[in-house]
Amino acid sequence: MRHNGDITAGAVIEALGDPVRRQVVTLLSGGPRRAGEIAAEIGMSAPAISRHLRVLLEALVIDDERLEADARARVFRLRPQSITAVRAWLDEILAGQGGLGSAR
Repeated sequence: MRHNGDITAGAVIEALGDPVRRQVVTLLSGGPRRAGEIAAEIGMSAPAISRHLRVLLEALVIDDERLEADARARVFRLRPQSITAVRAWLDEILAGQGGLGSAR
């Protein structure tokens, strides 16, 4: 698994700017999946989904792990810390605005 680097809200938001990557994150919120499973569920080719997975990996939104039984196969999972980083940033913004529903 990859655990190097700090997760930043900006990197996560940028990575989630693409609707396909948001769909991948939604799928992974239900549990880990192989790249082929993700591609099939979304209806994309393996090379196309691979590019999206790379962006999500680089932004530390997801993590990957190679399987011992098949070194070519990787399982991808959501890193909850990435969502927490965005939530913390949004909480800061809301706190500065007096919270939701506050009129200015």
